[in-house]
Amino acid sequence: MYYYLIVHLSLKGVINLFDKLKACTICPRKCGVNRIDGKLGYCRTNADLIVSRASLHQWEEPCISGKNGSGTVFFSGCSLGCVYCQNHLITKAESGKKISVERLCEIFFELKEKGAHNINLVTPTHFALHIIKAIKLAKTKGLNLPIVYNTSGYESVSTLKMLDGLIDVYLPDFKYLSSDIAKEFSFAEDYPEIAKTAIAEMYRQTGKFEVSDDGMIKKGVIVRHLVLPGYVDESKKVIKYLYDNFSDNIFISIMNQYTPMPAMKNHPNLHRKLTTFEYEKVIDYALSLGVENAFIQDKNTAKESFIPDFNCEGI
Repeated sequence: MYYYLIVHLSLKGVINLFDKLKACTICPRKCGVNRIDGKLGYCRTNADLIVSRASLHQWEEPCISGKNGSGTVFFSGCSLGCVYCQNHLITKAESGKKISVERLCEIFFELKEKGAHNINLVTPTHFALHIIKAIKLAKTKGLNLPIVYNTSGYESVSTLKMLDGLIDVYLPDFKYLSSDIAKEFSFAEDYPEIAKTAIAEMYRQTGKFEVSDDGMIKKGVIVRHLVLPGYVDESKKVIKYLYDNFSDNIFISIMNQYTPMPAMKNHPNLHRKLTTFEYEKVIDYALSLGVENAFIQDKNTAKESFIPDFNCEGI
């Protein structure tokens, strides 16, 4: 009798959790779509869990990729949808395979068996409820790898709070500090304020980063910023904001890998790659502020070869 009651209450909790998708407000878009009924949200997905790739990935920050690689799980769809996105095949939900939460849990363990240093959840926001269930299930089965939440930074604090205690490392972008630029490139005028509050919540959950003896991050926040061609001043503002508010308690990853997609061929700035001069100006500015805990990239990263093949490998 007691066993029946425990199972019943557990199932009831799961049902209530997924009820949130009946008028979805998981991300800041708050589109209110009934994804349970098969309708597509702003993220271009319904309640079906769609994954495009699961594999070891060597091209993350060194403290995430390490020697063996990061166990990356790429989810299909995106709640932000930047016009210049290099992963447009998955962000537009044009690639991927439907799986169950139980299968996602299995994938975590398969990546661990391959030697993954961590489980890296890429573009996870719109599937946060599925992910919560999968992580909890994996932990009951003994998964002990750090969980990395790899996101655009466009996150609702209420959703992040549901992840509290489940995520070890937050890996958000902080793309823009200007609402005008955010509106032009991501159709999200509120992005700067949303990202500020989201990153603050991530930091509240993890505190200052911790790194193991072998150089792998155990917990903390790494904020990525992609320097866009023609927008050096914007990048300086973003880095200053991050350093003023979090000092060296977080890592700042300053990226030069912008790769122009065909859709950007007529844009006055985004039609081209970032120049070495532009990138060095941003790095020099970060150094002038006193930033010490940062990652930078070499000049060969802006290549399409760094874009994964979203062929459902490992799914």
